[in-house]
Amino acid sequence: MNTVLLQYAVEVEKTGSITQAAANLFMDQPNLSKAIKTLEESLGAPIFRRTSKGVVPTARGRIFLEHARNVLDQIEKMEHLYKPDEVSGVEFSLSMPRASYLSLAFSRFIRSLCREEGMNVWLRETNSADTLRDVETREYNLGIIRYQSSLEGHYAHTAAAKGLLMEPVLEYSLRLLMSADHPLAGKEEITEEDLMPYIEIVHGDGALGRRENFEKKGTPLESPKRVYVFERGSQFNLLLEDPHTYMWVSPMPEEFLKRYGLVERQCRKKADTFRDVLIYRKGYSLTAWDKEFLNELEAVKNIFLK
Repeated sequence: MNTVLLQYAVEVEKTGSITQAAANLFMDQPNLSKAIKTLEESLGAPIFRRTSKGVVPTARGRIFLEHARNVLDQIEKMEHLYKPDEVSGVEFSLSMPRASYLSLAFSRFIRSLCREEGMNVWLRETNSADTLRDVETREYNLGIIRYQSSLEGHYAHTAAAKGLLMEPVLEYSLRLLMSADHPLAGKEEITEEDLMPYIEIVHGDGALGRRENFEKKGTPLESPKRVYVFERGSQFNLLLEDPHTYMWVSPMPEEFLKRYGLVERQCRKKADTFRDVLIYRKGYSLTAWDKEFLNELEAVKNIFLK
């Protein structure tokens, strides 16, 4: 079986669209459609079915595509065996949410690397949907996704369907982050009503959890003032410069709080728990650099998040 056809099928599954898959593969749509048809004929069963929303795998197609991804992973490993000198030094890639404890672990990891070696290190801060896609498509080897604990089943199913494995990193409740000069900083427990006059900073690409802890019963109180940001540098500048801003965040290392003059506060209403979870492709073997990063992550959790 032609492995190129396997790549075509996996790309169609990833995009859910023959047209988009053809564009990603830099080929004409009719040629891709013909290639998929040829593959289906050789298997004696359809891999995809057409719907009003695009193409989706059939039941047998999902099984075939899982095997196809495994085959492509094995081929990639075989190629790496015979290309050991293509990249000299560190190879590491991570797609993750915007979280200070993860950023600290990454910084400690970089600091631990030998300065004499070359390195190709890639870090992307984004949302969970993009991270799942990054790892599935082999753009990144490791990913960390964030979701509400009540959505565990959904994310476990999604990861399995994409041929990804999951390992827990951290479970926590969101807390409020604000300037030490914020009018509410003196209160150990804050109510949702207390927050109404102030400006909420929100990650603009769909970060989870800014108020899910209030949404399960009735209509949540909505903050009328929001600033959407896409990188953490801006959020810290806003929190520092305007003491009337706040964020919902995962646990912050103490050194970050001191560096930026910030404080964490709890909200009186009980918050749902969230999970940060490591993902990587099934069949992928963690490298020495992956393991070193995970060691630093564990150290940050043990030292700074107690």
